[in-house]
Amino acid sequence: MKIYSSDKSELMQVSAIERDGNDLVIKGKVFGTMPMSARLKPQEARAALKLLSPRLILFLLTLPFRKG
Repeated sequence: MKIYSSDKSELMQVSAIERDGNDLVIKGKVFGTMPMSARLKPQEARAALKLLSPRLILFLLTLPFRKG
């Protein structure tokens, strides 16, 4: 999975999403060369859920089925 910046250049290549205890670990490379391992803790996941509106939740559910 690739994540792009606002200028449409590749920002991050995600190679794995794993569970480590109660944390979610996202592994990949930033800017195509720099290895990175990001960790999402449960309290941060709850904070992220507070950022979602019902309209954004609907968009996220349909995102994989939209044309890219």
